Amino acid sequence: MGGAELSRAPLPRSFFDRPSHEVAPDLLGRVLVHGPVAVRLTEVEAYGGPGEDPAAHTYRGRTPRNAVMFGPPGHLYVYFTYGMHFCTNLVCLPEGSGSAVLLRAGEVLDGVDTARARRSSRGKPPPDRDLARGPARLAVALGLAREHNGLDAVLEGSPAGRPHESAAVLEGRPPAPGLVKAGPRTGISTAKEVPWRFWIDGDPTVSPYRAHVPRRRSAAATSVGEAPSS
Repeated sequence: MGGAELSRAPLPRSFFDRPSHEVAPDLLGRVLVHGPVAVRLTEVEAYGGPGEDPAAHTYRGRTPRNAVMFGPPGHLYVYFTYGMHFCTNLVCLPEGSGSAVLLRAGEVLDGVDTARARRSSRGKPPPDRDLARGPARLAVALGLAREHNGLDAVLEGSPAGRPHESAAVLEGRPPAPGLVKAGPRTGISTAKEVPWRFWIDGDPTVSPYRAHVPRRRSAAATSVGEAPSS
C-alpha cells in the first residue's frame, strides 16, 4: 500500500471514542479502505453534538436520518446532499452522543484504476490529485453510498465475523505536527468561524476553501451541517 512507511494496522474503536475536534486532526494521514480502494486522508472537518454545534446534523437531536451519528464510534455516517452527492463521516464519542468527522479529501493509494473509473466523466478521468479532492468525490472514489450508512470501519475480532463488504481505518502515515493546519469550516452559514477544519499543509489533494453561498432552494450543505428537518 503506497510504501513501507504506511502502517496497515487498524485503528481501535477507542481512537474514535473522543470529541470530534480531537479525532479530526488525528485522522490526517490515516487510510480509509473500502473494497479495492484505499484513501489517505488529507482534509477533514469536525462537527459537535446536539445543542452544541448549530452546524451539525444532530443539533436538534436524533432523527431517522442522523441516527447513525448516535450509534457506536467508528461507524460510517453517509448522507445524501443537494439531491446528487453522498458525503462520508466517521462517528465519534460514545453511543448516544451524536458527533462525527466529515471526510473532505484524500489521496488514492490503492485501487487507483477503480477510483478513476468511478470518477470518469464521459470516459475522461480527472487528474489523480482530484480523484478524492472534496467530500463528494471522496465518497465516489471509495464507492460509498446510501447503503453503506452505518458500516463499521473498525476491524475487531476474527475476520470471519466481519460482513462480506466492510471498511477499515488504518494507521497509515500521520503528517509531521507542523504540517497540520486548522481553519474555519467550509460551505456552511452557521458557526462558520469555528476552526474545526483540519488539513495537511501543502498537500495537492486538499480541496480549496469556499465560504458559504446561499442557495435558492432548501438543501443540505456539503458538510455534516445544516440538514433540513428529517
